[in-house]
Amino acid sequence: MQVSGFQNVLILIAITGFALMEFASRRYQATVHATANDTKLDLLVFISVVAVSQPLAILVTQGMGQAWFAQWQGAMADWPWWAMFGVLVLGDDLTQYLWHRASHSPLLWPLHRAHHSAQYMSVRMTFRNNFFYYLMMPGLWIAGVLLFLGIGGWVYVLYLSTKMTIILGAHCAWRWDEPLYKIRALSPLMWIVERTISTPATHWAHHALTNKDGIGNYTGNFGNMLFLWDVVFGTAHITRKYPEYIGLMDDRIHGQEHWAHQMFYPLAHSKREDSALRFGGTIYDENKPI
Repeated sequence: MQVSGFQNVLILIAITGFALMEFASRRYQATVHATANDTKLDLLVFISVVAVSQPLAILVTQGMGQAWFAQWQGAMADWPWWAMFGVLVLGDDLTQYLWHRASHSPLLWPLHRAHHSAQYMSVRMTFRNNFFYYLMMPGLWIAGVLLFLGIGGWVYVLYLSTKMTIILGAHCAWRWDEPLYKIRALSPLMWIVERTISTPATHWAHHALTNKDGIGNYTGNFGNMLFLWDVVFGTAHITRKYPEYIGLMDDRIHGQEHWAHQMFYPLAHSKREDSALRFGGTIYDENKPI
């Protein structure tokens, strides 16, 4: 089996495992009330990432590298695996933290808004974003460059599988960390875990409908694989609690944006005047009166 095929198998196993736990715990049935509009967006974006964005980034960087920088191909091939893994953490996960944080600015918010428009948490919405959000994600292109420079394919599989397992777990409707907080003997370990990787408690807070309940933190908790970046850069908010409501207030007021507007903006525009998905539209601010 080729490296890329093995990578996809491992990620599929992680998705299936968390999905099964969502159903076994009945958290999916109780909390995920998705519409047909949600289903189209969740599914089509997932397909676009797997079939278009990631392969394209690797293909283009490999082609450009061979055409213009052939002398550098394989320059890092003799590095130990742990050094390769560390470079991937910096080149992919740290830059994704920064990209995610920047995507909460007015300029880039329309490309990330789809991820927050889901009114539920589940593995099914982990990849939910605008199509161009992924095409422009620095980490995908940096990973392609690192592979050209000789980062081992199997090291990349190990890295990406680990990262995706953590991210899927952070979005999962089954809150795997919740029972662990109740075990007193595990308290020191969980203190370390919740400050190192993204957990349901910290990432659900990022998807909260509001920050006013003391739990939500949609203006922080940006970490994807490593929550450590939030701790280091001062955007962490840890409560070990979960927000009651998920999603965007303007969608609750006006109804969902069409999946095509969410996925393909700026090629497709919303007709809502106060929508971030149209030129001249406004971004909802919960601190301003409706």
